[in-house]
Parts: sequence; structure tokens; C-alpha cells
Amino acid sequence: MSLEVFEGELVCFLGPSGCGKTTLLRAIAGLAPQDAGRIEQAGRDISRLPPSRRDYGIVFQSYALFPNLTVAANVGYGLASRHLPRAGIEARVKELLELVGLATSGAKYPNQLSGGQQQRVALARALATSPGLLLLDEPLSALDAQVRAHLRHEIKHLTRRLRLTTILVTHDQEEALAMADRIVVMNHGVIEQVGTPLEIYCTPATPFVADFVGKMNSIPGTLADDGGVRVGARSFHVDPVGLDAVNGWAAGTGVVVCARPEDVIVTRANDAAARNSLDATVDALDFLGAFFRATLAAVDGGIPPILADLSVQVVRGLALAEGERVCVRLPAERLRVFPSVTAAD
Repeated sequence: MSLEVFEGELVCFLGPSGCGKTTLLRAIAGLAPQDAGRIEQAGRDISRLPPSRRDYGIVFQSYALFPNLTVAANVGYGLASRHLPRAGIEARVKELLELVGLATSGAKYPNQLSGGQQQRVALARALATSPGLLLLDEPLSALDAQVRAHLRHEIKHLTRRLRLTTILVTHDQEEALAMADRIVVMNHGVIEQVGTPLEIYCTPATPFVADFVGKMNSIPGTLADDGGVRVGARSFHVDPVGLDAVNGWAAGTGVVVCARPEDVIVTRANDAAARNSLDATVDALDFLGAFFRATLAAVDGGIPPILADLSVQVVRGLALAEGERVCVRLPAERLRVFPSVTAAD
């Protein structure tokens, strides 16, 4: 793989378990030396340097705090090992504890802190030596949802305030989308796509990215002569940008049409004759708090169930209920088409 991380940005390695994201992070840190290739930081080849001579701070999933040391001693550990003056260490520790919102906790021990507070201590310790690079290895995965959401906002704000180049490893899509300047989606040791959160979500480059990041409707079909897609007896129109992944493929090639649930339009009007529209029945209507997720069964055969995410207001306005007949439209500008697995092979 080949990847460049720019100064001051927060890059997220995102992918399923076993895809290689932590291995790549450990290679950057020198904890898992690579067999080939080069790793450079600020123009310097660090491929063969031991971890102690690489300019980074690291925060692990397990926090890795010393239980026998106070919070202040944990934060200042890296500074003390460099034999810096005691007064300088104390001033730096005080500054960092204020930075992470733990100004009054210096005399406490890790077991007296909550999980979120322990993670802040681990972050302060990683920042103590003013590293040129911050490495975060799934640092929030052990926390509950509310604390995780609060801390990811704090980490993002802190790294931007310090203009600190940061690499975050996670399998949590929401975390990656909320925090990253750019996301590196990985699969089986290969980079599938690099882009901003909006690019990754709205314009996935491969079937894997489309399926892995967020929910996606995948409808099998074949390429038509006019650049559309035949699905059963129907023809779906797709804007040219949505056909980028199948440019040059012959008509009749097996493809998959992808649409996000929030892009699916549901109406009461019998408008099935309109472009990319079809009649369907509401099979299930699940309330998920901020929205309803409707499972829609197409009246025509050959089309799998379609998921649609609908606001509470839309569901109320249409008076939707399970068993109701509706019209479903898939906007041409929101569709993405990929070769089916068989066609790609």
C-alpha cells in the first residue's frame, strides 16, 4: 500500500477486524517492523529506527496506565525518563491536565477514575513530549456510547487546536465519519479508498466500501444498452457519475445498483410509472428514535426488499403503517453501480 498523511490532519484507518489497520499503525510506530518498503516522517526515513527514536505519542485501547503511579506521575513518566528538570516536568504536567479537563486529579490513582477519565490521562501522557505524530489505537472502544461521543468531540477539538498530525485506528464507522479529515478504508491488507468522510459515504469507490460504510440497498441487475440498469422487467436510470465503476463494461454484464436508505423517497401517490419508481408494500416499520426504518417489499418480483430511512414527520404525514401500499422512488443522481462479484471475477 501507499499512503501520505499530511501535517496537521486527522486520518482514520477504518475497516473490519483483521483487515490490517492495527498492523499498519504498529509498523508506523516501529512495534511491528515492516519486511519491505519505506516509512518516512517529515522527510526522514524511520523504517529501521526503534520505537524510542520515532517522534510519536501513542494511546492504546487498554489505556496502559501504571496503576501504582498517580495521575500526575503517569502523565509525566515520559518526561521523567528523559531526565528533565523536576520544575519543568511539574509545569508541563499541570498544563496537560488542564488541557484534558483533569486539573484537580493529579494526586489520584488510575483506579479512582472513570474509564473516560483514564483515557484522558492516557491522551495527556501521549502529548507530554510534544510529539510530531499522535497514534490512537481504538482508544474509545471500551467506553459507553455517551462517554465515547463526548470524548471523540474533545479529541477532535484538541488535535485541531494543537495542529497535531493524528492517525486513528477504529472499526466504528460513526467514529470515523465524525472525527476524521480523511478516512482510509482497508480490507484484507489493501486500501480500498481514501477520501473525506463525505466522499467515502456519498461516493464509495468499490462494492466493499459501499457495503461496509453505512447501510446500503444492493439490487442485482444487468447493464442496459442505454447506460441504465435492467432489474427484472424494469429499467433504472443512473446519472453518468454513478456508472464510473462500470465504464467500459459491456451491456448484459451483471451489476449491483446501490442506494442509501435515506435517499429512498416514499410517497402515497401512485407514481410507479415515473422514472425509477415502483409500487411496494410496507413489510416492517421499525422506530429507531430519530427516524423510522421501513422495509419495503416491491410488488414486482425480482427486486429484493428495499430499506428506507424516513423522518418521524414523513411517517406521520403519510400515516404509514405495516401492510400499506406505497410508491418508492430511487433518485437517479443518488445511485451507484458496481460490477457484481461474478462479473468482477
